[in-house]
Amino acid sequence: MGDQYDVLSPWADADPKPVNGITSRVTDVKGKKIGLFSNYKRAAPLILIAVERKLKERLPDGEFSSFLFRQNADVSESAEKANFESWLKGVDTVIAAVGD
Repeated sequence: MGDQYDVLSPWADADPKPVNGITSRVTDVKGKKIGLFSNYKRAAPLILIAVERKLKERLPDGEFSSFLFRQNADVSESAEKANFESWLKGVDTVIAAVGD
């Protein structure tokens, strides 16, 4: 046998600490105001239009509110931060779409 190679995995070791969200998940959206957040990419708003249509079939009395962020930046570091935070206060949960 000629040359031998060590084969290494491209994946790093997994962090043993479980991943936690910044807030707990909403278990039931019935009676909740659902926020629809989309980024600047062309498909993102279209994705959320389809999501809203499907959710309205399941939740005919559902209430929705949209926020379109039109910049290639972090919303928390943009001039839109105050508008975004105000919008967040008016919704119970958020569905986000990225148009990639």
